[in-house]
Amino acid sequence: MKNNYRKLKFSMLLQTLLVTALTVLVGGFLLNYVIDGIYNDSFANIFVDVMMALHVDEQTAIDWYWRLIGDNKTFYMIVGFLLLFAAFFYIALTKMTRYVDQIGDGIENIVSDSNEPIHLITELKPIEIRLNEIKATIRRQELEAEEGEKKKNDLVIFLAHDLKTPLTSIVAYLSMLDSHPDMPEEERAKYTHIALEKSIRLGELINEFFDITRYNLQQIELEPIEINLSFMLEQLADELYGVLQEKHLSCQVNVEENLVVYGDPDKLARVFDNILRNAIAYCYENTRIEIEAQEKGGKVEIVFTNRGDRIPGDMLQTIFEKFYRVDGSRSSGTGGAGLGLAIAKEIVELHGGRIMARSDDLKTQFIVTLPSKTEKEEEHADEIHTHRRRTFGGKSGRRKRIQQKEKQ
Repeated sequence: MKNNYRKLKFSMLLQTLLVTALTVLVGGFLLNYVIDGIYNDSFANIFVDVMMALHVDEQTAIDWYWRLIGDNKTFYMIVGFLLLFAAFFYIALTKMTRYVDQIGDGIENIVSDSNEPIHLITELKPIEIRLNEIKATIRRQELEAEEGEKKKNDLVIFLAHDLKTPLTSIVAYLSMLDSHPDMPEEERAKYTHIALEKSIRLGELINEFFDITRYNLQQIELEPIEINLSFMLEQLADELYGVLQEKHLSCQVNVEENLVVYGDPDKLARVFDNILRNAIAYCYENTRIEIEAQEKGGKVEIVFTNRGDRIPGDMLQTIFEKFYRVDGSRSSGTGGAGLGLAIAKEIVELHGGRIMARSDDLKTQFIVTLPSKTEKEEEHADEIHTHRRRTFGGKSGRRKRIQQKEKQ
């Protein structure tokens, strides 16, 4: 960075040398050819004549001349050179202030939101580059802010739609039940069950709304402990058994025995739950979801595999953005606000890991990579909990569990 302004420094140095040279040349010319030359005796005679005109005798006037001027010639010469230098330097500053004017024009270009790039003189090339970078950064931030605002507006519309759909159904079925007290018991039970399902769905959407508020307005803080990943993933699959049955799905968990990671159990459970629910939402019926975990090169890799529609390559980079959904639909029957994978990515990265997705015509995979246990984490070896704060302990053999609806 120190050499970025070399041309500017060299230009200012040349101007300073030029001013000094002009001062010496002009001052020397005036001293030799004017003060000590043709006007030397004339100036002394004029001074004496003026003093005599003021009724000062000639000898006294001559004495005053030598006392005030003649004997102080060096002083007047120095003052004269300084005045000349100041005059020439002031003229040179006019060119130097062009640098400030150029920078001002560049700033004005940024403030006015002009589409034209900033161009400065050669000496200010580093500042030109930096100002253009600032301009590009501001423009990018404005676009991101506009995109974020658009997503927030879309979110309000989507949530309004998603909340209204089940609410409308609930009101309709309850109104029907209320207005037909003599409705057959079987039909009443059917409508009651539908209203209950819609109410549960409405509750899920409201919870997602709270998630959006929590994860946008506060910093996620981790409370890491040692976690038995084998038990956590198996328990997670068990808890979603009912959801799997609804779509005639099975879930196979295949994890290395005694696989341990160090992290926040609640947050990591949220990650795995979001990924698994996403797989369930977009998985073909009557297929199997596979969860595999193993240690690779000092990292723990967890892979969720499901059979479903292929995710296009360009969308694989955006599915982890907030409020993004692959299908682009807002059906109240499937999917949520598009926040689950964004939250999962944020939590995984806070743990020092990464999350990615792969998809082809046969399957879609979400791969979570987390750091393995370190020496620092060994200090907490006696604390092993699940995301529900239930203790996981004891030996674990190789576990493989399948939940599947019985064929009818």
